[in-house]
Amino acid sequence: MATTIKNKTLSGVGNLIKLLPTGTVFTFQFLNPVLTNNGHCTTINKYLTSILIALCGLSCIFSSFTDSYEDEEGSTRYIIATPKGIWPSPEQSSSVDVSKYKLRVGDFVHAAFAAVVFAVVALLDDNTVQCLYPEFETNEKMLMMVVPPVIGTVSGSVFMLFPNTRHGIGYPPSSQSQGDTK
Repeated sequence: MATTIKNKTLSGVGNLIKLLPTGTVFTFQFLNPVLTNNGHCTTINKYLTSILIALCGLSCIFSSFTDSYEDEEGSTRYIIATPKGIWPSPEQSSSVDVSKYKLRVGDFVHAAFAAVVFAVVALLDDNTVQCLYPEFETNEKMLMMVVPPVIGTVSGSVFMLFPNTRHGIGYPPSSQSQGDTK
C-alpha cells in the first residue's frame, strides 16, 4: 500500500515537471527581463510583455495536444492529437494504431492546468509584477507567497488522477512497444 502511494506521488511530481514545455519556460525566462526592461516598463514594454505571456501560454496549451512516435524506419514523427486520431496521418502501409493517439478528456485537463501553472509562473515573476502591476507587490505580498504552492499542490493532485501519457515535442518519443501503455 505504501509503495503504491509513493509511486503515485513520484509519478504525480514527474507529471508536474513534464507539464510545462521546457523550451517555452526558457524562452519566457530569457526574454522577460529584456521585454520588461528589468521591471522598469514603458507602455511599449507592457504590450510586448503581454504578447510574450500570451504566446508562451498558448504554446503550453498547444503542447498538451502534441505527441510523437517512432515509425518502422526508426524516425521520430511528431503529431497533433485529433478527435479521430492524429495529424498528419501516417502512410496507409504504416502499422501505427492512430486510435491510441486520439484526444482524451485528460488532454484538455492538462492543457487547462498547463495554462494555469504557466500563468502563475509568468504573472508572479518579479519583472512582470514590477512592470504590469507594481502596486500589487507591496499590497498583496502574502497572496504572492501562497498562490504558487497552492497551485502546485492542486496541479500535482490532478496529474496523479490524470497522468500524462503524451510524448510531445521536446520529450522522448513513444515507441511501438510503449504505445500499448497509452
